[in-house]
Amino acid sequence: GNIVGHAKGVGDMSSLASWTVEQFDPELNWGDVEWIKKRWGGKLIIKGIMDAEDARLAANSGADALIVSNHGGRQLDGAPSSIAALPGIVQAVGKDIEVWMDGGIRSGQDVLKARALGAQGTLIGRAFLYGLGAYGELGVTRALEIIRKELDLTMAFCGRTDINTVDESILLPGTYPR
Repeated sequence: GNIVGHAKGVGDMSSLASWTVEQFDPELNWGDVEWIKKRWGGKLIIKGIMDAEDARLAANSGADALIVSNHGGRQLDGAPSSIAALPGIVQAVGKDIEVWMDGGIRSGQDVLKARALGAQGTLIGRAFLYGLGAYGELGVTRALEIIRKELDLTMAFCGRTDINTVDESILLPGTYPR
C-alpha cells in the first residue's frame, strides 16, 4: 500500500489492484528501456532478469545493473530459482554490468553461494521481514547481524577472509550449473 492515496484513483487496496493491472503494458520492449535510460539521467537497474538473452538485451539497452529474480515465484511459481539462473546470466554479460541476485537468500551461506556464482551483491527480503515480525526494528537489525555472522563463519570455513576472493572454487563441483 505505499501507492494508496498517492496515485490518481487509488484510495484502497482494492483500487490498488485494479490500478496495478492497468499499469502493465504487454507491449513494453527493449526500445522502451533505451528511451527510459535516455530520459532518466540516473542509474537504471532492471529486476526480474531470468534468462541470459534478456540479460544481454538489458545490457545493450543501457541498463547499469541487473537483478536476477523470479520475484519470489509470485508471478510464475514454476520458474527456475534465481540461484539456478544466476550462472548463465553472469556468463552472458561478463563484467559489462553489475549482476545482483534476489530470491532465496535466508542466510549468510546463501549470500556466499550467490557471490561464488558471480553475483556482486544480494537483496534480502523475507529474512528481514521475519525479524520485523518478531521484534520490530530490533528484529531487522538482529536478522542482519545473524546473516553477517553466518557469512563470516562460512567464509572462514572456506578459508576466505575477504568477500572479494570468493569464487566458484568454494562450491562442491556439480552442485550448481555453469
